[in-house]
Amino acid sequence: MKPIKVGLLGIGTVGSGTFQVLRRNQEEIQRRAGRGIQITMVADLQVEHAKSLVGPGVEVVGDAHEVIARPDIDIVVELIGGYGVAKTLVLQAIEAGKHVVTANKALLAVHGTEIFEAASRKGVVVAFEAAVAGGIPIIKALREGLTANRIDWIAGIINGTTNFILSEMRSKGLDFDVVLKEAQRLGYAEADPTFDIEGVDAAHKATIMSAIAFGIPVQFDKAHVEGITQLQAADIRYAEQLGYRIKLLGIAKRRENGIELRVHPTLVPAKRLIANVEGAMNAVVVQGDAVGTTLYYGKGAGAEPTASAVVADLVDITRLHTADPHHRVPHLAFQPSALASTPILEMSQVVTAFYLRLRVSDQPGVMARITSILAASDISIDALLQRASAEGEKQTDVIILTHNIQEGRMREAIAQMQALPTVLAPIISLRKEELA
Repeated sequence: MKPIKVGLLGIGTVGSGTFQVLRRNQEEIQRRAGRGIQITMVADLQVEHAKSLVGPGVEVVGDAHEVIARPDIDIVVELIGGYGVAKTLVLQAIEAGKHVVTANKALLAVHGTEIFEAASRKGVVVAFEAAVAGGIPIIKALREGLTANRIDWIAGIINGTTNFILSEMRSKGLDFDVVLKEAQRLGYAEADPTFDIEGVDAAHKATIMSAIAFGIPVQFDKAHVEGITQLQAADIRYAEQLGYRIKLLGIAKRRENGIELRVHPTLVPAKRLIANVEGAMNAVVVQGDAVGTTLYYGKGAGAEPTASAVVADLVDITRLHTADPHHRVPHLAFQPSALASTPILEMSQVVTAFYLRLRVSDQPGVMARITSILAASDISIDALLQRASAEGEKQTDVIILTHNIQEGRMREAIAQMQALPTVLAPIISLRKEELA
């Protein structure tokens, strides 16, 4: 049987990794796929550099449209990134009747509904395992391995840059700005790290996972997104004293009245496995009604870990190349006609527990006024930590952990506490998840 021919758009870090993995493991891959898989054409603006990477036998062009127009190309791999030209090229490849593999989480989180609908009309596959958590096969797990389950929630460390920063802040007691510079020096953070540290990258991935888990369209514009730029070393220390670690989590939860879709720094009990994921590693916890809790852990980025997922998609498409389109695994796990219109909840409706840090005057009656405000809002206290003030110091920190409460009510209570004359600084609030 003739090999499947692949056109590669972009041969940067992931593209070159994909080429190397496919060439190095060609025999093993052919045994699994049932036929060979060959990258026969590459498009990259740096033509000469691309030629030096692939060597003879692979045609290199500077215009990606040439790859899409080539009749003998069966699968197009898009590794350009971004929302603009990548979207145009993916839709053109679909229209040309070619299967598509992409690692572009931003593209799918924002334009996935349009892209998947176009692919369904043309009877082609859009595969995107590499778009979420690099080499961890979380898309396949959600879409196929857990298909018997009603998924209750997902919580994931799905951005390695922020996890590295938080790990360093905790282990070395350093502030965010100091660790960010070190992360950039070591290559864990980009020169412009905005998408990572502001939570946007994690929100793209959480959006995709939520769509697969709950059978809803991708809706990135409705996700709540907070990064780690305002996180202080003091709160990491206090969380540790209370038995928690702070992680940037992408969370998607099924509720009776809708779906929670949010990314933010979160206190997690130190005894949970995900709380002990350090450095640039990724991990995703999935709770299903039949299987219970499952954990997926590994490298979330890098040339070959991501290439592992890209090549796995190529193998899947090769196996299904001649299959009836109606009998393939749906892009978002559920049949396209069965996608639900379940709403994404506003943050004011989200129910979670809270960590509060209040800088207060060290005088009698302060705690009574604070606890009375919480009691009046039906907010119960789970734990309380009051730092002893130093000799001669007239102010101190009070740390409060609450039980679950609707966010809107907590915000109202925080506003009331902030108005007290004995509260001397803006109240720090972080959300807490037991993940039990």
